Amino acid sequence: MHEIIDLKRYPIDRIDSQEGQALVKRCRDDLERDGMFNLVGLMLPEAIENVVAEATPLFESDAFTHRRMHNIYFLPEVPGLPPDHPALQQFETINHTICSDQIPTSAMMKLYQWPPFAAFLAAVMEKPALYQMDDPLARLNIIGYGHGEALNWHFDRSEFTTTLLLQSPERGGVFQYRTGLRSDEDANYDGVADFLNHGQASASSLQLSAGTLNVFRGKNTAHRVTPVEGERKRIIAVFSYYEQAGVQFSEEENVGFYGRAV
Repeated sequence: MHEIIDLKRYPIDRIDSQEGQALVKRCRDDLERDGMFNLVGLMLPEAIENVVAEATPLFESDAFTHRRMHNIYFLPEVPGLPPDHPALQQFETINHTICSDQIPTSAMMKLYQWPPFAAFLAAVMEKPALYQMDDPLARLNIIGYGHGEALNWHFDRSEFTTTLLLQSPERGGVFQYRTGLRSDEDANYDGVADFLNHGQASASSLQLSAGTLNVFRGKNTAHRVTPVEGERKRIIAVFSYYEQAGVQFSEEENVGFYGRAV
């Protein structure tokens, strides 16, 4: 794993050591304060270059183009809200997805399947353990956004999202987020609607660099990636772990996300 990630700078394989415990504490503190933590330069440049070179022809020939209209909840309807409620306004998201079964020997798969990586994430998130998905499509995805394409405003279904940026675009592709819009106890539909209609300037922005691991608490934080500009794609790896073993998407979910079933 030393040829893929910077274990001298980030001792995630030694979380019981003094240096490892300091890293876990730092990441916990960032997560508590900012709702995210970032490990800048976790993935080494040569490994990034190899993964991007592997993914580029797949984007051209085998990636699934997912173009969809959606509301911020990624739900067809929300109980208790009329269809014309301004919190349910529609946005377009377009991306191109490579599934884990298309990159079985990739460095990203090696990282995903490496037990110390999941153990480190679990320690920072203060979870007893995190488990790999059993789903051969969804466990790891590499997602690309081309010119004019974006991931629009949404809340995540899971508590945490774990990503690693592999390539920045020439312009655009900025990660934006807005905290404090809702909680598990208060959906605050009117506040969400007001933000979407009038308050998007209040969102915070984060421009990540290639090789950065980002762990984000996005269940109750609205977020998006702004449209990409230029010829160079924004490419990002998405790692999916769960607190229980054996998780798989349904056939309907796989067809919806990836255009095919397992």
